[in-house]
Amino acid sequence: MKTIFSPRHARHSGNLELCGNELVPAFEKPSRAEIIRKRIDAIGLGPVDEPIEHDLAVAAKVHDPAYLDFLPTVYPEWEKSGRTGTALPFVWPTRGLRGDVVPQAIDARLGYYSFDAGATFVKGTWEAVKSSHDTALTAARLLHAGERAAFALCRPPGHHAGRAFMGGYCYINNAAVAAQWLLDNGAGRVSILDIDYHHGNGTQQIFYARSDVQVVNLHADPLVEYPHFLGHADERGEGGGEGFNHNFPMPFGTRFGDWSAALDKGCELVASHAPDVLVVSLGVDTFERDPISSFKLKSADYLRIGSRIAKLGLPTLFVMEGGYAVDEIGVNAVGVLTGFEEG
Repeated sequence: MKTIFSPRHARHSGNLELCGNELVPAFEKPSRAEIIRKRIDAIGLGPVDEPIEHDLAVAAKVHDPAYLDFLPTVYPEWEKSGRTGTALPFVWPTRGLRGDVVPQAIDARLGYYSFDAGATFVKGTWEAVKSSHDTALTAARLLHAGERAAFALCRPPGHHAGRAFMGGYCYINNAAVAAQWLLDNGAGRVSILDIDYHHGNGTQQIFYARSDVQVVNLHADPLVEYPHFLGHADERGEGGGEGFNHNFPMPFGTRFGDWSAALDKGCELVASHAPDVLVVSLGVDTFERDPISSFKLKSADYLRIGSRIAKLGLPTLFVMEGGYAVDEIGVNAVGVLTGFEEG
């Protein structure tokens, strides 16, 4: 399996995030991607190439163009306001406040285009975000060229980014952009299978009224877990997209037996959709020792996950999302890929 990976991801480094009642070093850090890359080399998964440059034309089909225009301006505006360090929002246009007027102040625009304080900026953040976007599109091209599978080792991740909002370490929705590119280049329909611990609220929001992209999410129950405000089982899509969105929320402490039963159901839904291509939002924060998650999967389980996905017999693009148990992230993420290859 070929992997696409950009060293430019490391430009997004040293940023803080708001966690509980304090600012802490971000859990989403460069070592995550570097350890996965080393594991790929160690087991000989396949060649690793850098992405080719892409413009944002496809991204503008799944994101608000004004939002995309905003992202590269954040840190220059932050510095222009006389500040350094981490740029993050602290005010949001919630219920009862106006959300139809874009403010001028950088602090306010950060809140306008976000749903939490987890997608923070330092000087190199935009370059890393753009390289992650390019990584997903370059990997999608491999499938279009006839590869059975490809791995987009994206960092930062993307599945929490919606049409006009960032959050949860995510800025551009890499999986959504890849799905749109595949549709634009011949796929009649695409399925996105999100196996991250946290619900892919951005992906759901982007495709909620569409029938050409089926979205299947396996995740922790939003009643008790981030991102809280999407991911319930009764969210089935709307309008032309009704019946094409499927959520499998699960309780704290879920072990592989119950989780894999949900995966089987999700895979059955994918098979019934009969997509031309499958995009897997690959999160391994379901791991038992992940520091910000509460499922109980073990490293050996990730091989089984890859094998089950392989049984679908579909051209498959794996797009890296979450996973914060850094010591084991390489074994777990690459375990899915090797399980797929062997399956």
